Order: sequence, then C-alpha cells, then structure tokens
Amino acid sequence: MAGGVAIRRISKAPVYLGVYLITGLASPGRSMAADHEALKAGAEQFFRGSVTPFVTTYCLPCHQNRRPTRAGVNFSPALKDPGHAAFTEQWKRGAARVKAHDMPPKGAPQPDEAGRQMFADWLAKLKYLSHKDPGPFVIRRLTKTEYGNTLRDLFGVDPSVADGLPDEVSGEGYLNSLSPLQLEQYLTIAGEVLRRMPTAARKRLFGEPPPPKADPREAARKVAASLARKAYRRPPTAPEVDVLLAAFDLGKRNNLPYPRALQLMVKAILVSPQFLFITPALETEAGAEAKSSAGIVPLDDYQLASRLSYLLWATMPDDELMALAGSGKLHEPAVLKAQAKRLLDDRRSRALFDGFGAHWLSVGGLKRQVFDPALFPQMTDAMRQAMYDEVRLFFESIVREDQSVIRFVDSDYTYLNETLAPIYGLRNSVKGPGMRRVRLSDGNRGGVLGMPGILAATSFPNRTSAVKRGIWVLEQVLGEHVPAATPDVPALDKQDPEAIAKLTVRQRTELHRTNAVCANCHQILDPIGFGLEKFDAIGRWRDQDSNGQPIDSTGELPGGHRFAGPRDLKAILGSRAGDVSRNLLERLLAYALGRKLEGYDEIVVDDLMEEIARDGYRMRSLIHEVVTSYPFTHRRVEGRVADKGGSNAQTRND
Repeated sequence: MAGGVAIRRISKAPVYLGVYLITGLASPGRSMAADHEALKAGAEQFFRGSVTPFVTTYCLPCHQNRRPTRAGVNFSPALKDPGHAAFTEQWKRGAARVKAHDMPPKGAPQPDEAGRQMFADWLAKLKYLSHKDPGPFVIRRLTKTEYGNTLRDLFGVDPSVADGLPDEVSGEGYLNSLSPLQLEQYLTIAGEVLRRMPTAARKRLFGEPPPPKADPREAARKVAASLARKAYRRPPTAPEVDVLLAAFDLGKRNNLPYPRALQLMVKAILVSPQFLFITPALETEAGAEAKSSAGIVPLDDYQLASRLSYLLWATMPDDELMALAGSGKLHEPAVLKAQAKRLLDDRRSRALFDGFGAHWLSVGGLKRQVFDPALFPQMTDAMRQAMYDEVRLFFESIVREDQSVIRFVDSDYTYLNETLAPIYGLRNSVKGPGMRRVRLSDGNRGGVLGMPGILAATSFPNRTSAVKRGIWVLEQVLGEHVPAATPDVPALDKQDPEAIAKLTVRQRTELHRTNAVCANCHQILDPIGFGLEKFDAIGRWRDQDSNGQPIDSTGELPGGHRFAGPRDLKAILGSRAGDVSRNLLERLLAYALGRKLEGYDEIVVDDLMEEIARDGYRMRSLIHEVVTSYPFTHRRVEGRVADKGGSNAQTRND
C-alpha cells in the first residue's frame, strides 16, 4: 500500500465502526497463504488463551447447549470447531454486539474495553482456522440478461425476446428457484425463439434435411448431440441425447415433418435444467467416486469456460473457449489469463459493468429512482441514461486501459454529452447526444465520488444525504460495513421542527452523535458525507443549501486527516490503494462465485492481494487473479468433507 495512515479494517465482518483503528499502512508484500501454518498456530493459541475464557464467562451463561437457548444462539459447538464455516456469521454478529455494548445484557457481568477489543480482534484471526476449501459450487439459474444473451448467440435472435422475464437482484448471490409460472414463460419464449430464428441459424444448427432413404431418427440424433453440446456448454451424455430424441419421436408420431419435429427437440432443450442452470460437469459414477475421495477437485474445463464466459460476457462460451475446453488446456493458468484478456478486449465485456460494476457502484437502480420534479426537472430519462453511461464508460476505460484501481477514486477525465455536461458546468463546451471523453480541470471532480449518477443514487428525492453518501464511501469504496441505524433514532425529516428550525442540514445530522450508540458510526461516516455536501442531490456544485445557508464541507477523520471538500477527501482515499483494491477484489470474487466469501476465501484474498500489489493494483491484474484463483478453478465435491489440513487440495501456488 501507499504510505500514510488509514482506518484499518479489522475484518470483513459487520463489526461496529468503532472497531476501526488508526494505524500506519503496512506493505501487503507478505504472502499470508504461505505462512498459513504459523498463522493458524497463532490463531489457535489466541482462541484457546483469550477467546474461550471470554466466551465461557460472558456468553455461555445464556448461549449454550441447553433449553431454552437465548435468541437461538449457541456458542457450545463453535467453541469445539471455531473455524467451521457454519459458525462464521455467529462469530461476526457476536463481535459486533459486544463491541456495540449490546452484549452482555444489562445486569450481567461486563468485560472491560480491552476485553471487548480483544473479542473484536479475534475476527481477524478467525480465517486462519478455516479448512482449506474452495467453498460450495453454486448451481445457479441464468439471469434474465444471461438468458437473453445466450439465446442471441445460440439462435441469432434479439436478446429482447427475454424481456418478459422478471428482473432479478444482482450481486453476490443468484436466484435458483424455478416456479411453474416461470416454466410457462420459458415455454412461451422458446416458441418465440423458433419463430424469430433466422434461416442462417437454422441451417447452422439443423443442417440439411436427410435424403429420402436416410434414417431421419439417426439424423435427428446427430443434430441433438451437436445442439446439446452448444446449449449445455459441454458434451451431452447419452441419456441426455435420448431425452431430446424422445421429443423428436413424439413429433414424428404426431405426423410432424422432420423440421417441425426438430423444433420440439429445441423446445425441450430451452426448458431443460441443463440449459437454464449453470452446473458442474457430469461425471461417471466410478470417476466421481475416485475423484471425490479427496473432497476437492479441479473444475472441469467446460465448466471453467462457462464460468469465465458468463462472468465477463454474460453469455455462453464461444467456439474458441469450447475448443480449448475440449483439448483440456483451458485450466492452464497462462491459457486462462490469455482467454480472459481476449474476452475483456471484446465489446461483449460490457456485461462486466452491467452485471457487476453497476451493482458495485450503486447505479443499477438509477433509472427507477424517484426525484421531486419541481426541484429537479433536469432528471429526465435522457439525463438518467447519460448518468448511467458516464459511470459505465469510465469503468470500461479503466478495464480496457488496465489502469490502477485507485483511478476509480481519483482521475482527470470522464465521459459527457450535452445532456450531462451542464451538471459539470460545461454546457458550452460539450455538444451533441453522443458520450465522449472529456478532460477535467476541476480537482473536485474526477473519479466516482464526483459523478452525478452516484451522487444522485446516494440522495433522497428532495435533498442530499450526508449519511447515505458517507455509508456509500465506506462500504462501496473501502469495503467497510456500517451497521443499520437503531430504530429509536428519528430520521431528519421526523425531528422536532421547532428544535431544528434554525439548524443547517449538517447541524441536524450531527444531532445523531448525541446518541451514544450512534456516535461510533457517525463520527466517521458523517464527515465523509459532509465532504461531498457541496454536490447537490443530482451532482451540481453549490455553495449554499436549499435554505440559503452556506455549506460547510470541511471535516476531520480519526487520525487527524483534515479535508475541506471533495478534492482533499479524494486525496485521503487515494492513499488507501490497498483497501480500495481489496474491496474490489473481494466483491468481484464473490460475484464470480455467486456466493459470499468466508473462511478460507479470506486467506486466498490475502494471497491474491500480494500479486495485485506487485503489479500496481492494475485492474486487469485483479481480474486475472480472480479467474485463476483457487476457488474459481476448484470445487468441493458435495457429500464429501474436504481434508481439514488441505493436504490433498492443490492451489495455483503449490
């Protein structure tokens, strides 16, 4: 990391913000994974010597193996195997409540502040007790976007054919359910695909009809095998081909001509789990039994092709990826990195922003966000689209040009058109509807903190919110976790009108600090939000608030870091390249895996950060480390327990 000081993240756990300490920034050049055994021994000693006595004294009286168990929390099993993934969230919640003085309850024996801090520090050591494990393989359904794109690439139809499907929540997790209504929708879409399929696609997928004397069923079998290989993203098994052939037979029994009978087969493919879900590769029973004895196996090359393609393109693997998978070479790190580069260089890599970047930067819902039309008539559909496109193009430029991740925080350019330019005060210098790259001379702009789309996404319909903006910077940029507000604290709009009549928005917000429970969070997040307060709710610069009061955007963070506005705030955050990069790495890895990170994942991240730091925290280095990482390229065989010592598992560094 760069020099200077920073708010140190104790862990990724939802710990109260008071946990964060001010320390000197240390170099991440040490390989945590390489020192795992020593770190594990230290964590075990810390747990037995400090954590176990603490839990026994302050937690077990209420939370142990007996009835009733308070709040459904039982620490007895966690004391026996503290590193088990099943207890990770329990440790995190417990540390958060202890640090916030919510636990132990009033009337019970209370630890001193050093004891509370020790229990919070335990979370940083917890990961070293984790078993070496790539985590569960998430069998997930294609998202609406992935489904539409796959139909486009497979059948040559417009992705809008899937527009009737419901929108889904993006992020770390995916929806895996499949309701009867959705099956009906998929059947309807399958029929529409067959109607829209261009003639060229029909010839490519179905070939020529068999001659009169040929066996149509044998011809259909060849079509089924070829089509299933593309649709299932791997070679189909013989039983899978037989299922499709049964649909063809049904058509022939009903006197359908050969092309129509093939269409029934296509419908069967489009509603099959093998097409709708991303799953591990199928194995023979004997092969699966032999491999599963280790508990962890490398990902099949075909599945690796799908995982890579759906991450970077949000669609099926192309012919080159499938050929490499078929040759068994895709899993080789050099080949995998080369393919990641090829996919990133392709225009289809826009999917990385639409699927991941927009969610990370909180602009995915911008088009649906409501603003008071009387106060902000500028928020037209064209303005919302321009705001979204600015963030997208900026994200894509950092990926395409392989810039340092810290450029997300501080840069000297952006993308504008004549709709968005007035927000920047550049009405006369940017003309036309097309977005173009614009050099910025205002130090308060440049980077995501000064982008109108993000500033709007962190505002209310009628005003700014220092709290929302402060939380956004802490969570989305630095990767910290801010606990939810306690229910007894009134929102600004609910405060006593007489008591706040002569107060500025900043003074009204600072009233939250009078609540001892809120003070720990607000003393950190409020100043960050105030530093952005000169941007109004849609990102325009201003010197006075809506009541004509002068805006005070000065502040101080713990450790004596003073700032007078966005320019200074960006400089402070810019000194934390390691924290910004780690947050982005963790979020992208979680997105790629379709699950939250936990346990051994954190050790993997430590190791990846070493490589990324060596390359100057460059964006493509970060992406390449994700796609060649242990959890991305391996999977746990369900029904088997991974070797706790990890002796049978291979990592990319072994």
